[in-house]
Amino acid sequence: MSAALVAGLLAGYGIAIPVGAVGAYLVAVTARTGWRTGAGAALGVATADGGYALLAVAGGSALVPLLTPVMTPLRWASALVLAVLAVRGAYVALAAYRTGGLASRDDGAALTPARAYLTFLGITILNPMTVVYFAALVLATGPSAPATPLDRTVFVLAALVASASWQLLLALGGTLLGRTLAGRRGRLVTALASSTLIVVLAARLVAPG
Repeated sequence: MSAALVAGLLAGYGIAIPVGAVGAYLVAVTARTGWRTGAGAALGVATADGGYALLAVAGGSALVPLLTPVMTPLRWASALVLAVLAVRGAYVALAAYRTGGLASRDDGAALTPARAYLTFLGITILNPMTVVYFAALVLATGPSAPATPLDRTVFVLAALVASASWQLLLALGGTLLGRTLAGRRGRLVTALASSTLIVVLAARLVAPG
């Protein structure tokens, strides 16, 4: 069981630590909205990672060939969603700056923790590379891969906890950033910079090679 625990923690951190477009968007949202919303978003990402870890140990090797034909459309869908969110975030930040308010909304309605959870859960689910990563990791461990129901449960829970801890750390960073750049101009610069970064990272999802 200890081997499955360590493997799950390493798998969770391995997929979570490389900060891509979703991570950048998580930090940006938390900086604008606060800790509670950021924590909801972080748990949404972690839930998706945990779900993919479960799929991987339940039959990841069989899922990889099924996902391969739809990988490109899913990557494009993920990149498009992230780009739309980034553009909308920049637009709302500019509108708030011009009217003298602070950028605290992503669209016409307040981003609640529950809504942030569902939004980030959906964005992360769109990324099939997560299940491919977990499946490859399980296959690569060979005989030491989690085989018993207990070991598989421990692996999935450990991956979920690892991902959640890292995503919550990103949310904390976003909270500190929001407090540091609390002025109108600071919030505007943060929103525009994060939107630009998110668009660049989203473009990398669909870049050839």
